Formats: sequence, C-alpha cells, structure tokens
Amino acid sequence: MIQRATTPATQPKRNVSDYVLERLGEWGVRRIFGYPGDGINGLMGALRRAGDTFEFVQTAHEEIAALAASAYA
Repeated sequence: MIQRATTPATQPKRNVSDYVLERLGEWGVRRIFGYPGDGINGLMGALRRAGDTFEFVQTAHEEIAALAASAYA
C-alpha cells in the first residue's frame, strides 16, 4: 500500500503549476507573457496565489505572447 504525505490543514494545497512558478522565480523570472485559456487555467490559479511575485502580461494571442517574450528577453 502506498502512503501519501499529509499536509497540515493550514497549508494551502500546491499543484504542479505552483512548483513551476517557484522554479521560474528561482531563475529570476518576474514577467510572464501569455493568453489565458483552458490550457493554462492551473498556471493562472498559481499566478493568483503567488500574489505580486510575477507580472502577467496578457496578449491578444499566444503567438503574440511568444513574440513579446522574445523581444523582452
């Protein structure tokens, strides 16, 4: 039988998106370009939980987000 780690009730649940943002923050990323939609709802929730750690720049289309991120870099 597999035992799962338990988390205290006071600690909010974390998912993969939270860990992805944590790692991006460790790499110095502070601005994220994108277009919200069903495919990234988990990431959008993690961005809300992260508070002011990241700035989300919403674009009109995901291809524009890629172009903007490349230009910003």
